[in-house]
Amino acid sequence: MDSRPLFQTLHTLAEDNAAFFRNRATDTSQRFVAAFTAIQEHAQYLEPLLGHFATVYHIFDLDEHTPANGYRSLAQTVRCCLAHIVHKSRYVSANRGSIFFRSKHNLAELEAYCTALTQLRALVYLAQRLLTYNRPGCLFHHEEGGLSEQFLQEYVTMHKGCFYGRCMGFQFAPSIRPFLQTIAISLISFGENYKRHQSGLGVAASSLLTGGKFAIDPELRGTEFERITQNLDVHFWKSFWNLTEMELLASLASMTTSQVQVSRALSVPPDSFELPLAADPKLSVTITPPVAHTGPGSIQMRLISYELREGQDSEELASLVRPEGALALELRWKTKPLPRSPLLVVHIHGGGFVAQTSKSHEFYLKTWAQELDAPILSIDYSLAPEAPFPRALEECFYAYCWALKNCHLLGSTAERVCLAGDSAGGNLCIAVAMRASAFGIKMPDGIMAAYPVTLLQALASPSRLLTLLDPLLPLSVLCKCLSAYAGLDPEQSEDSALEKLSPMNMMKRDTSLLFRDLRLSASSFLSSLLEHTGKANGAGGTDESMRKSISEAALKSKPASSSRESRKSLTCHNLSFITEPSSLDSSCPPSPSWSSGQHQSSFFLNKEKQEDAAPDKDNRLIFPDGFEPVRSEQTAPHLHVELSPIFKNPFMSPLLAPDAMLKGLPPVHIVACALDPVLDDSVMFARRLRALGKTVTLRVVQDLPHGFLSLSQLCRETRQASTLCTELIREILRPQEEAVPPPAATAATSLRKHRKLERTVHAGAAPHTAAQDDSAQTGLEEQGGTQAKAAPSTQGHPARGSSAAGQPSGAGPPSDPELVNGQDTGSSGAAGRLAEQSLPSPARGKKSRAHGEADSKMAAQSRCRREDP
Repeated sequence: MDSRPLFQTLHTLAEDNAAFFRNRATDTSQRFVAAFTAIQEHAQYLEPLLGHFATVYHIFDLDEHTPANGYRSLAQTVRCCLAHIVHKSRYVSANRGSIFFRSKHNLAELEAYCTALTQLRALVYLAQRLLTYNRPGCLFHHEEGGLSEQFLQEYVTMHKGCFYGRCMGFQFAPSIRPFLQTIAISLISFGENYKRHQSGLGVAASSLLTGGKFAIDPELRGTEFERITQNLDVHFWKSFWNLTEMELLASLASMTTSQVQVSRALSVPPDSFELPLAADPKLSVTITPPVAHTGPGSIQMRLISYELREGQDSEELASLVRPEGALALELRWKTKPLPRSPLLVVHIHGGGFVAQTSKSHEFYLKTWAQELDAPILSIDYSLAPEAPFPRALEECFYAYCWALKNCHLLGSTAERVCLAGDSAGGNLCIAVAMRASAFGIKMPDGIMAAYPVTLLQALASPSRLLTLLDPLLPLSVLCKCLSAYAGLDPEQSEDSALEKLSPMNMMKRDTSLLFRDLRLSASSFLSSLLEHTGKANGAGGTDESMRKSISEAALKSKPASSSRESRKSLTCHNLSFITEPSSLDSSCPPSPSWSSGQHQSSFFLNKEKQEDAAPDKDNRLIFPDGFEPVRSEQTAPHLHVELSPIFKNPFMSPLLAPDAMLKGLPPVHIVACALDPVLDDSVMFARRLRALGKTVTLRVVQDLPHGFLSLSQLCRETRQASTLCTELIREILRPQEEAVPPPAATAATSLRKHRKLERTVHAGAAPHTAAQDDSAQTGLEEQGGTQAKAAPSTQGHPARGSSAAGQPSGAGPPSDPELVNGQDTGSSGAAGRLAEQSLPSPARGKKSRAHGEADSKMAAQSRCRREDP
């Protein structure tokens, strides 16, 4: 993408606005001039850097059909910020002379984006250093410490509040931004009352009242959000993310999703059993229950099925059902169960290894169960820091083996099995498949991993630079979750003051605290409102001092000492066959583009600039061109992740697994987000599998944050991305060559239902129709080069057939040889099918009946002629 027109427009608008305000002597006008001048300066240095990025970042793509990597994402984020500045500059230029022009509001917006552009310039310099020091074609810095350690220190000291205030989520789709602002306000309000000796009623009341000031004051919201993300421990994030587990919220979410007949929480006892080997079913292997850290214990699961099937109503399964809340809902419309399905989906949820259960993901799992017509078994593995690695892996592997052994109880014959997971669950899906390969048991037929984390080390990469501005996955939170999963974060017990009280004392305490919080919250809200009104009337022209919330004492924590080894032993039960993990260098397949000599090193830092950019005595980088990013005023602990050998365990970081382990994996289908900080994990893992000759596809969705599956009902973009995940699972469970032709009526109904999802839109094809343009806006970059699913073949069910775009690079031709690139090759059969599909549904039905009657008459006449002597 050529960025020159964007920079030219920005330069023209900034020069025009600066000249207009330069002739005015007010303080606001001078601040406008300073903002536009700073924007011009940043744009002057960023334009050549982005131009050079455009010449080299294709080297790091998976292939030419999948243009995605952290360098592209960083450049896209910078262009998005510049586009917002251009939009605001045009508004200022068009309305600056109006009496209704809100100068202070527009100045605050412009200054916020100017600060964001300053920090993005620092990230571009860091990405430039990565290009200089990284191995050619590798996205991760392969040396522990060094540049990665310096990046951690830059993250701690750089100002991040600008990305959490007025610029919250500017890089994402506009429909996502209101949700992110709501999450930020809820997080800060929850942090205001964290560990303040309150019950749920007091927290809810206080959060509701204190949230107003953060809604009307973006700067205060950004400051508080930055302070919370840097100071509070993993237990706070565990508590906040688990708010979705509340019975009331889960029940409300369940009412808005597909209703299923089976949704049961199961508790499987830890008993050993035998499984036959895949190579020789006469031989078997013993599957033992998990024992790491906490010893043998029951494994929690959830069975979800849209239809009641044989085995799901058995007494044996009923004996495993664990009780849930009173609001749990299970519908049973049919008394007669359907036959067992040949399909089975084993799901592993995300949550950073520390939070959430299958209940938080139940709403999209119900949609999967309906769309795929297959039972889903979701695993509720034990969470860190109470149960660090490898406890979660052991439980997931045991649950997968138990599902194969007892598939008859799940309403399935397990002829085809798919492993599916998101984020941390994607990591566990890959690890479970590698362990199943090592045991020699039946492998899953494929893996669908959504935005998986494949490298659990705090190593610098261009996409991980985006953690500076990502509100859902800040680097400090990511490091705390990884340390907790590795067992390096010591368990932090509750404060001694939070001891259990009697019901009467608890009521007295909650009542007094509630009235106190009501008084303080109302006072704080009124003060903030009056302060905001005074600013709107022009009172006060100088910068205000840093404001502090009433819960500052609650956020103050002890200085973080270096992480010590957890008291729990890092047991690796049944992992004795692990070979020595490969180094990160082996995860970087050589790129032929570097050896061609087409790209010179003029973009990289020369010796003089390397000296300018060298770290100073405080291990802080000195940026070139005399540039210095905005530093944070928040005091934060030293962000450091213990360099423990456990991070190199291939079952924890699959990207570091040896080739022999990766060769045993089934087909892997990865769905990643272009603006996700862990995008490089997906790209590098897909490149490793591709280099080993494995079947792998990488689909990249645009403008969505990490965790979009949990937001699948939020907007059109998230629904389309969730539909992509469903289609990938469908391709694993129902491969095209095994699809059975359905009855004509069923095919017609399904065609009408899924038509929008199955139009073929190809780049560079003939002009689109209006209906095709509607499908072309999906924003999905698929490996095959298309952006929508291919048209259904007459050889399979329209909703179950896989598309040509869904095939991996180098795969065979599409199933219908007469439909290539969405064009007719001249075959009358293809033209007839396309003409028939263009008819309305009743016309197609009449035409089919007419053909059927004609065929019956011809057959009768033929029999008469044969019988006539």
